[in-house]
Amino acid sequence: MLVMIGVSLTSVMGYRFYDQPQLKEGTLAPKSVWANEDAEVVDQQLTDEQRKAAQTGLVQILRVDTTITQQIKQSLEQFLTGVDQMRETAGALPFVEEELLSLSSQRFLRSAASEDWQMVLKTIRANSPNVTEETSAHIPTPSPSTQPVSLVPDDHSPEQSSAANLSIQQAITELELYRQQQGTRQLETLLETIEVVRLGYQQAQTLLTNHDPESTQYKYQLALLDVRDETWAQTQTGLRQALDRIITQGIPPGLPLELRQGAALAQLRSTVPDRTLPMGVELLTELLQPNLVTDKDETKRRAEQAAEAVEPVVYRVAAGEMIVRAGQTITRRDFILLDEFNESRRGVDWRGLGQTGGLVMGSIGIFWVVKRRFKVRLRCRDRILLCLLSLSTPLMLHLQQNNLAAVGLLGSSFFNPPLAITHVGLLTGLSIFTATPWKTSALVSWETIFAGAAGGLLAALVAGRLRSREELALLGGMVGVTQGVLYFGITLFWSSTVGAVWAVVLPAAAVFGLAGLAWCIVALGLSPYLERLFDVVTPIRLAELSNPNRPLLKRLATEAPGTFQHTLFVASLAEAAARELHCNVELVRAGTLYHDIGKMHDPLGFIENQMGGPNKHDEINNPWESAEIIKKHVSEGLVIARRYNLPEAIQDFIPEHQGTILISYFYFQAKQRAQSEGIVVDEPQFRYIGPIPQSRETGIVMLADACEAALRSLKDATPETALSMVKKIFRARWQDHQLDESGLHWEELPTIAEVFVRVWQQYNHQRIAYPKGALDTQQVTVNR
Repeated sequence: MLVMIGVSLTSVMGYRFYDQPQLKEGTLAPKSVWANEDAEVVDQQLTDEQRKAAQTGLVQILRVDTTITQQIKQSLEQFLTGVDQMRETAGALPFVEEELLSLSSQRFLRSAASEDWQMVLKTIRANSPNVTEETSAHIPTPSPSTQPVSLVPDDHSPEQSSAANLSIQQAITELELYRQQQGTRQLETLLETIEVVRLGYQQAQTLLTNHDPESTQYKYQLALLDVRDETWAQTQTGLRQALDRIITQGIPPGLPLELRQGAALAQLRSTVPDRTLPMGVELLTELLQPNLVTDKDETKRRAEQAAEAVEPVVYRVAAGEMIVRAGQTITRRDFILLDEFNESRRGVDWRGLGQTGGLVMGSIGIFWVVKRRFKVRLRCRDRILLCLLSLSTPLMLHLQQNNLAAVGLLGSSFFNPPLAITHVGLLTGLSIFTATPWKTSALVSWETIFAGAAGGLLAALVAGRLRSREELALLGGMVGVTQGVLYFGITLFWSSTVGAVWAVVLPAAAVFGLAGLAWCIVALGLSPYLERLFDVVTPIRLAELSNPNRPLLKRLATEAPGTFQHTLFVASLAEAAARELHCNVELVRAGTLYHDIGKMHDPLGFIENQMGGPNKHDEINNPWESAEIIKKHVSEGLVIARRYNLPEAIQDFIPEHQGTILISYFYFQAKQRAQSEGIVVDEPQFRYIGPIPQSRETGIVMLADACEAALRSLKDATPETALSMVKKIFRARWQDHQLDESGLHWEELPTIAEVFVRVWQQYNHQRIAYPKGALDTQQVTVNR
């Protein structure tokens, strides 16, 4: 069988060596070869590579996104409108002729803090020689301790105090001069005007309360309140014109901040006044965002045009022209022409085929080691199934496909994740060897192999742990996403430019991802048929077989109810032990539920179904016949199992849970009769026909079945007593060599015994006894 698998895999994996040229690129020509006719030969492989390079190396085509452009314009207009509204609320600047009061003083007096404004008023009125009694009543008289009067509040910093002092002193000086020129009454009128202007300025400031005081736009709008109307008009016009010019040219993604600032400065320098130029540059830089997006359709069209524009690589040779001289190194051109004239000496490359066989046998050896390490029992049909799955991979590679996702999903579901991961890993290595001819480019792209391997490993890692079709369907989606993303990443990494990513690489990655999903769908569709054809079980099928509504289990519960209850308790014991020893819990549960179905052939022949009635074996009064009835539940169980098409893995539990143990009750009964009647008792007649357990799972069920009745018989025993009895039963099975071929070790038996006792304690928990009065129905009052 091993030889057949090795030969099969070698023949498929090494198919490229069946027609391998001896005279290939890089070898020495043994003789001179001339062309016997004119020829033009296309180097299709090199042409395809150049066309693919032309597609992936194309710079992407960008277009202006009108939506983003409109959003940028709207942001600027919202800002300008906000400034207009605040300037209108604040009032015009200057609010009096500059000959009477300088523009800098007007700005200060309009925006000065209330304390500074009160200080100016106090100083001006205090120094007025014509202060009326009515006016002086409103002017607070400074106390001696506060003389001379400070021009700034105490809480100002030294720098702020110095600047404020200068502004206050300048304002006071100009107001004093205005009083001298215009008179005190005109000064009072001016001060009232300033009060009105200050109120408008404060109202304008309240419009900014919805903005963050630290934000750039807040600072811009506040600063723009202090410019002249003509300056503001020029600034608005310049900002609009500069923005239109910049976004019309387009802003590509990833444009550095320095370049955006430079573009804004270049466009604003000639149109915006110097006073507002810095804030205009900063504002425009903040508003600008990329408005150029990839034009996928145009990029794809140009990529196709670029590929079509690549001329085929053609080698021309005239009749009688020498192709290669004897002893000369064969170039690619020489090889293509030699191959065209059938002078490349094609034939079977036995060396390459032998290397393929060596790799295949090495892979089989690694697989066998992993199988032994994880104690996986493979039948002949299991090996055939694995061989067919393995053969499918190189065949798909020849068709430019990759089915590792399906192989991983099926292998993990049919066997176990470690074995499936090993299988996918080895197939990936063999695929790389198969798809990469020596000294030539790969038949299949590297991204295809590695992305497919990632999807296969993910499926192999997860599928064996899933318990529903819905979870497997979700896994298919995860495999597709993994393959697509990895394909995209690898292709992007190896591409010389990212120009045609969206037009060429991304669609190819999407197709490869969908291919991974499609292979998982194929695997899910094939799974039920492969399960039947090769008689394998998956966790999902085992879960389906464990459904108590299955016809056979419903029949067992109806025809042999005691046996069914016995089966449920045995299943609880065996499941817990299998989980503790990391065995196949689903297989143990399903196998246990069907291990005693043979008792349906004669339910009353087994004490659990007699329900306190007469014992059938007492009426028979023949230990030989009774032993045959007991033994028959194994053979009849196999008949029923085959009739219901139960998997072989489930059928194994029927004979193996009894092994070849002695039916001791009737055996000793027969020996007693033999002593009185003088006959010889043949012990094999009182033993089950076997075989003994062949797996850890069936071995666990044998022990659970043996302990079930004994544990049920214990009512008030302590856990120590129960554990001692269980260990005694285990020792008897071990000494009877029933577990020799099960894979269970003597060191594991104490663990199993402790698990059995723990489960027994859970079933045999104590209940609080109800008082007699609580059970007296006459004492119960029913409220209606």
